[in-house]
Amino acid sequence: MSASGGTKAIVAALVANLAIAVAKFVAFLFSGSSSMLAESVHSLADSGNQALLLLGGKKAKREATPQHPFGYGRERYIYAFLVSIVLFSVGGMFALYEGYEKIKHPHELTNWYWPVGVLVFAIIAETFSFRTAIKESNVLRGKRSWKEFVRHAKAPELPVVLLEDLGALVGLILALGGVGLALLTGDSVWDGVGTLCIGILLILIALVLAAETKSLLLGESAGVEETEKIETALVDGDTVTRIIHMRTLHLGPEELLVAAKIAVRHEETATEIAAAINAAESRIREAVPIARVIYLEPDIYSETEAAKGPDLDATPGGPTPSDAGH
Repeated sequence: MSASGGTKAIVAALVANLAIAVAKFVAFLFSGSSSMLAESVHSLADSGNQALLLLGGKKAKREATPQHPFGYGRERYIYAFLVSIVLFSVGGMFALYEGYEKIKHPHELTNWYWPVGVLVFAIIAETFSFRTAIKESNVLRGKRSWKEFVRHAKAPELPVVLLEDLGALVGLILALGGVGLALLTGDSVWDGVGTLCIGILLILIALVLAAETKSLLLGESAGVEETEKIETALVDGDTVTRIIHMRTLHLGPEELLVAAKIAVRHEETATEIAAAINAAESRIREAVPIARVIYLEPDIYSETEAAKGPDLDATPGGPTPSDAGH
């Protein structure tokens, strides 16, 4: 994900949510609608989430240190995970509590035009924010479906903003439905029901975000396309004859570690092998620019050893069943 694209979507969402949070809270004060209170807290939590994403992006740019030799790229994953926690606890749990209280102790809505007017304004503002996130995501999504984009994106910001904006739009519709039914039926319990639905929606989105960012925190490999490019760049058919086994790991959204054991010809000199390794590293970086940390270990390929199958002690985690032996 380009930093500018992600930042543009985050800032658009932040501006929209701050304006909407203020408007919703004013509507709550005038109408007493629990849906509006839940939605104002939801928008405030979303604003805090966007601030967290911006902070994570800034911290991730710090230079590597002896204590953190691979840099701070994963800061973006950590702050994205914090967003899911905030969305779950502040947004979702508060909405569930407020909805329960409203159903248990219903209060008549007053000045109904305040919540309705604010909700219409909020839907327009959120639509603008959602449109910006979709536009920025389409640049990176390519031919992938939206589900695949959210599940496999290595940069967390755009998927987070997309899901937040989607949740906000659906939540606004639920709030409008709750307020509308309360006005039509004269029973303000519907306002509480709308608030409960908002809480359930936010918790579901938070769980999806938590699962995806957890996977990134644990460490994900390069995508299929990038892996194929690296494999093609590694083997030159001259000195480097094949890949014995290879590991890739995202150190951050835009920084990839590549570690591989490569087969070289036994008659090659150390000087020739060193030159071949340097050339292979250059080819990898040209094919996949985010492959910034590369470790290549030369070895002599052996059909006999390969026939024994993968050696689980060959590398941390062991080679995959599709890897050859040496």
